[in-house]
Amino acid sequence: MTEQLPVAVVGAGPIGLTTALGLAHYGIPYVLLEEDAVLSSDTKAGTTLSRTLEIWNRYDALDGILGAALRIDEIGDIDRATNTPRASVQLAELVNDTQFPFVINLPQQKMEPLLAAALPEPVLTQRRLTSFEVRGDRVVLQLETPDGPQELEASYLLACDGGRSRIRDALGVKVVGETLAERYMLIDVVVDLDVNNARDYPYLAYFADKSEWMVLIRQPDNWRFLFPLPPGADAPGDEDLLVKVKQFIGEVDRIELLGTVVYNVHHRVAEQWTKDRKVFLMGDAAHLITPMWALGLNTGALDASNLPWRLAWVLRGWAEPALLDGYEQEQRPVAIEGSGEMAEAARKYMSFQQGAVTEGTSDWATAYTRTLLGVRLDVDGSGDWSMVATAGAPPTVRAGDRAPDLVMQSPTGRTTIHELCRDSFVALYFTDVRRRPSIPVNDSPALQHYAVSRWDAPHDSGLRDRALFDPGSVTTKRYGVPPETIVLIRPDGHIAAVAPLGTGVAEELYTRITGRPVPREDA
Repeated sequence: MTEQLPVAVVGAGPIGLTTALGLAHYGIPYVLLEEDAVLSSDTKAGTTLSRTLEIWNRYDALDGILGAALRIDEIGDIDRATNTPRASVQLAELVNDTQFPFVINLPQQKMEPLLAAALPEPVLTQRRLTSFEVRGDRVVLQLETPDGPQELEASYLLACDGGRSRIRDALGVKVVGETLAERYMLIDVVVDLDVNNARDYPYLAYFADKSEWMVLIRQPDNWRFLFPLPPGADAPGDEDLLVKVKQFIGEVDRIELLGTVVYNVHHRVAEQWTKDRKVFLMGDAAHLITPMWALGLNTGALDASNLPWRLAWVLRGWAEPALLDGYEQEQRPVAIEGSGEMAEAARKYMSFQQGAVTEGTSDWATAYTRTLLGVRLDVDGSGDWSMVATAGAPPTVRAGDRAPDLVMQSPTGRTTIHELCRDSFVALYFTDVRRRPSIPVNDSPALQHYAVSRWDAPHDSGLRDRALFDPGSVTTKRYGVPPETIVLIRPDGHIAAVAPLGTGVAEELYTRITGRPVPREDA
């Protein structure tokens, strides 16, 4: 058997690291190339949303992150003029939707080493990509290294090389959209707002104001402030920055400036994300999004959730190469009309302009949207997708939804729905196990079958090994589908299809999606 070429991931920022973790999770050889000598130490993204936590959990990279981070169950929304709350987002509303009904604050320069430490193979630093060429079934990369020029052959090339992507430029792909005239300034300070100068602000709070809004972020060991700079304005000096901070939080007994960074604000998206089904743009190389509501890094994490499982299925021979086309089909609208427009609406909302995307929705819907759990992908090419939940209560699940992740009781103990589908497609049969429904045996590494019932499967039913006990029908009620329904879930946790129960239905749906029949264990 010919040895499989690695997938080349260029750029070891959060999206490159997450993508490499995904490839490693599915057993796909990879090389992660970074042109700098060390990972970034810049002050960058600080808040990670629930959906990204789910992705890192699937890739076995979350424990170290949670240990280092600050967990937050409330997102504050405060009127600066009156210093009174407008409508905080209560993330405890999500306890029946995710194992992570919270967001975390952890600065990127502390996050990246933890992601890198979870990789089975180290980041290859000081590897600068100078050119590449698609040659048949492979991509040939030319690299500058400390040992001189090197050539590397890869099965695919994944561009995670940022907003100034050389790979995107080499492909001749245009980026469309706008760069805002105003810039954002991010500053980190040491100040006690918990004891001596107690403010009791939520640890993630948005201060809305017509003239100058501000975001307050409690990091594990300091406070972070984000605010806009007027067009053409110079960045304030250190003393002026501290004065500005105190204009928001009031006088304090002691405050120390740790660091600052000023950056441009974009809503720009690449016109094309793939080339020859061999080169793929991801993260900032594909989309530059205003970092409001933490939609920059977290939208890139959705890319790193969508593509690795597709590559794995194609490389294993479990799917036709056409499966790869779904990556751009599903993720590009999310970046253009989803995260980008949502971030811009959030920016306007902060300055009391028109455009709030969650105003007037229920508490649950607002929390679902703000954590990116509400992303529904266009899984069938119909153009039906969404990022914003609007229902007053959790609605019946639909194709494209991220599958709600509830605890179930398996034959061997406690499990969750996302745990079941982390390595394969999973067909959930919402049925009554007392009636001995026809549930296929689990003889494929690519597709697993489970009955979901409020009745525990009797030991003489023949279903004990593939039945999930649903006490009180909690999962059945949350999914909301009629009795005798199949819900097919993809390895990335999104629902591929919802269909009436019938013989061979799950296998037919799988084949329609992948272009290949279900592989068997003995094949």
